Amino acid sequence: MIDQGSKESSGLRPTLKELVALRGQARRLDLAPRGRVLATRSGGHLSRFRGRGMEFDESRVYQPGDDPRNMDWRVTARAGTPHVKLFREERERPLWLLVDQGPSMRFGTRVAFKSAIAAQAAALLGWAAVDRGDRVGGLVFDERAHLERRPAARGAGLLPLLDRLAAAPGEGNGGYAALTEAGERLARLVRPGSLVAVVSDFFDLEAGRGSWLTQLGDRGELLLIFVRDPIESQAPPPGRYPVASAGRRGILDLTAKSAREAYRQQFEARSALLERLARGNGFHLLTLATTDAVGPALALGLGARTAARARGIAP
Repeated sequence: MIDQGSKESSGLRPTLKELVALRGQARRLDLAPRGRVLATRSGGHLSRFRGRGMEFDESRVYQPGDDPRNMDWRVTARAGTPHVKLFREERERPLWLLVDQGPSMRFGTRVAFKSAIAAQAAALLGWAAVDRGDRVGGLVFDERAHLERRPAARGAGLLPLLDRLAAAPGEGNGGYAALTEAGERLARLVRPGSLVAVVSDFFDLEAGRGSWLTQLGDRGELLLIFVRDPIESQAPPPGRYPVASAGRRGILDLTAKSAREAYRQQFEARSALLERLARGNGFHLLTLATTDAVGPALALGLGARTAARARGIAP
């Protein structure tokens, strides 16, 4: 973060109370699946399985062995041949959150740290899932410690993750040095039919090490929440800027034109890689700036996802 003194602000790290209070805003978010969902528990989403359930699917000609209680008498009378009703069961779709709180996320020049924006986004997505009756779990990590929770219902999986997001960078149980390491761990945990949201600046994402994203996408729907600071996409004017990180201070030297150009190209390369991965694999990519009001920005981005689903195209 560009050093503006040692005074704390709510933009550095949200409190647990603030993250819990975001539940009211979460009702504006649309987490409806983009297709039929394959999962294992009763819940609020339509599955690929057909059988007795809550949602009528279609009628077809009666076959020996069909349950006569499912006779579709109206279609039978109209067609003159026996027809039965088929149903789609409603199934639960667990939400997995992968939230990056590493060193590159503890940066911000306006309004908030990227880590604070990521925490708010994770809380909003989590509460939206809870209010739909879905289980929530995930992995919150930094370079020192991590917290992993299997999906659980009614906030039991979400609240420990929010508590971790509200805490100072951890110590003791071992963290993940890079997003790729944490992502590879999550890919071993997620089961088919899940919704997975990765919230990060993707600072260390490499083109040759993205197989974990493909694995997550193969298990369900994948949301990539790209958190950025405005200064990352446009280098500041030439100069030497004091910076602070993890209690240490230094100087960011951007006096040379070549340094500013390299700065710009690094961000553009990361953005282009994310867009290629999203388009090539059908992931939904959503960008949040540290200057954004997180709730409205998420609602707008998820609305675009819904519109893409309605048009039958990948986002």
